[in-house]
Amino acid sequence: MRQLVLFFLLSLSCQQIHAELTAADCRELGFIKAQLMCSSCEKLLDDFGLDTIKPHCKQCCTLDQQPAVQRTYAKAILEVCTCKFRAYPQIQAFIQSGRPAKFPNLQIKYVRGLDPVVKLLDASGKVQETLSITKWNTDTVEEFFETHLAKDGAGKSSYSVVEDVDGDDEEDYLRTNRI
Repeated sequence: MRQLVLFFLLSLSCQQIHAELTAADCRELGFIKAQLMCSSCEKLLDDFGLDTIKPHCKQCCTLDQQPAVQRTYAKAILEVCTCKFRAYPQIQAFIQSGRPAKFPNLQIKYVRGLDPVVKLLDASGKVQETLSITKWNTDTVEEFFETHLAKDGAGKSSYSVVEDVDGDDEEDYLRTNRI
C-alpha cells in the first residue's frame, strides 16, 4: 500500500513538471509564452541564479526548433495592431508595401493592442504554430513566408486584409484604433 501511494505521488509530481501552462497563466507569472524559448530557461536562469522560477519557465517555453527541419504551412495570418506601427516600423513597411501580394495564402489581421505575430495554419485551418515577429526586419518576414508558406495558388496576386469596414479608402492606417 505504501509503495502504491509513493508511486501515485511521484507520478503526480511528474505530471506537474511536464504540464504546459496556458498563455494567460504564463503572463501572470511574467512570461510571454509566444516569445520564450526553452533554451533561455536553461541558460539564462542558471547564469543569474534564478533556479526557483525554472520550473515555471519550462512550463511556459516553446521548444527550440531544429533548423534542419523545413516545415511548410497551408496558410498564415499576420496579426498586428496599427497602434504599434511606430514601435515596429519594419512590420508596417512590409504590410504597406506590395510584398504581401506575393503570398495569396497570407491574411493580415488587425487586432487591437497586439504585438506582431504570425499564426501558421494547416490545410484544415487549425493553428499549428504562433511566432512573435517583433524583432524581424522586412526582408526576414518576406523570406520566412517564401520558405514556410505552401506555394498553392502561385500566380494569384491577392491576399486578404481584415480591418475596419467603414468603406473609407484614405491612407489612415490608425482608423481601426479610433475610440
